[in-house]
Amino acid sequence: MAERMGFFTDSSVCIGCKACEVACKEWNGVPDDGFVFRATSYDNTGQLGADTWRHVAFIEQDDRWLMSSDVCKHCTHAACLDVCPTGALFRTEFDTVVVQADICNGCGYCVPACPYGVIDRRERDGRAWKCTMCYDRQLGGLEPACAKACPTDSIQFGPLDELRARAEARLERLHADGVAEARLYGDSPGDGVGGTGAFFLLLDEPEIYGLPPDPVVTTRDLPEMWWWAGGAAVTLVGAVAACFLGSRR
Repeated sequence: MAERMGFFTDSSVCIGCKACEVACKEWNGVPDDGFVFRATSYDNTGQLGADTWRHVAFIEQDDRWLMSSDVCKHCTHAACLDVCPTGALFRTEFDTVVVQADICNGCGYCVPACPYGVIDRRERDGRAWKCTMCYDRQLGGLEPACAKACPTDSIQFGPLDELRARAEARLERLHADGVAEARLYGDSPGDGVGGTGAFFLLLDEPEIYGLPPDPVVTTRDLPEMWWWAGGAAVTLVGAVAACFLGSRR
């Protein structure tokens, strides 16, 4: 296994240029998402989906704009991996999570399994699509297209441990400068998904950015559920056998 790689997105320096969205679409051949105009926002993509692997949120508040580029979190404990029946989803040597489109059968199990609502099925073919953290570029020793295109270094790519240390230092500087509302999101290995491979520095509560405050791996109870299901099956077989033997007598 190679060193774990990841994204650190610093929303405090995001200028909303959407260069990351364009670069992602160009490199990965992601189709347009309909060019939907939303009269309530300058955000023309709305949310992550099969045709939007990087999404720049525009959040208008009374005294400021908040902007942040969202992406698949590449969870440490990825529920999408747990539920995929075909092996289309796999974990790479960089510890990222990728969908193999040629293996995906469009079952859609991964869509509700994702605690962040990242994965989506494309209407044109029914298959699931999401950010691959530019797996092909990583194999060639290149950084993902979104990070390469970001003009302010809001999106930073590299070894995850180094990014976490860099994020802590950035947070300390912001707090020292009086930006008390700054916080990190998704950086802790102790959170509900074991930490993420893509984490963020935010300037408000996660919910403001459309992020769940306490994400959990949605398959965490599967082992216990299978245990109870197995016990119920054994009990049912025993009851049927007892009835059958009783009727024979």
